[in-house]
Amino acid sequence: MRVLASPQPPLTLVVLAAGLASRYGGHKQFAPVGPAGEALLDYGIFDALRAGFDRIVLVIRAALEAEFRRRIGPRWRDVDLRLVHQRPEAVGAGVIIPAERVKPWGTGHAVLAAETELVGPFAVSNADDFYGADAYSSLATHLRGAGGARDEQALVGYRMADTLSPYGGVSRGLCVVDGDGRLRGLTEVLDVRAAHAAIVGRSADGASLTLAADAIASMNLWGFTPALLPRLRAGFGAFLAARGSAPHAEFQLSPAMHALVSDGSVVLRVLHTDERWMGMTYADDREAVAARLATLVADGRYPSPLAAPRRAERTDG
Repeated sequence: MRVLASPQPPLTLVVLAAGLASRYGGHKQFAPVGPAGEALLDYGIFDALRAGFDRIVLVIRAALEAEFRRRIGPRWRDVDLRLVHQRPEAVGAGVIIPAERVKPWGTGHAVLAAETELVGPFAVSNADDFYGADAYSSLATHLRGAGGARDEQALVGYRMADTLSPYGGVSRGLCVVDGDGRLRGLTEVLDVRAAHAAIVGRSADGASLTLAADAIASMNLWGFTPALLPRLRAGFGAFLAARGSAPHAEFQLSPAMHALVSDGSVVLRVLHTDERWMGMTYADDREAVAARLATLVADGRYPSPLAAPRRAERTDG
């Protein structure tokens, strides 16, 4: 008797799109940068679908839902795309929210806000970053293969020199990776910028740092199995108990993952990519991003206008 293999669960891309973009000065989730007015978010969705992801979940602020549906929805009307709200008050019973709290609780809480829509392995990305097709393809391969079987989480790592803005300093996650490609530590470095022939930044306590061009940077592009969620939820509970009353405290994903890796709760593999990251930390970044996207379209890397790739065009077989 032939035993039929169980169907694989769907792959979901969770896009974190609830940020306030204070340095950019506007809703960069919607900023048109593609030749046909596409946002960076549109390119991320296209690359994920082309890599074999099945579903898209956008984590947004409730006040922007109508704008998301107007600007993003029509392009992806044939895609399984869900919107979920990241509400500051959704923090669990018994927690008192400071009256002045208006911001969401950070990227770690945003992932938990999407939990009701997650039914299998999932990736997490930022709405305002361009990661490149190879990054999504690597995540899909990992989540469909050994990552899911071994409960091994993943992070896509970029060369630090490929993640900078010419218009000011940026914050980056500096990865420490062992010889087997597993993450051993993730430290936030602030005000990272090119300075003459070096890359410099500063630690959270203000110490000056010099970074190697090929140091591995996290750009908040992750691949997770469902087993991560209860561990992340427990970390959020501990955060609330310790800092929940602070009006500006945030439960960020990178420090949460650093803690889980450090205490041995999580095994996380770093997937290297040669893709060049693009993003719009500052308003002046927009022109350069638009110019590079126009080149990628002219080279045939992306269609214009963007639309959901046909099944035969995807790389998941």
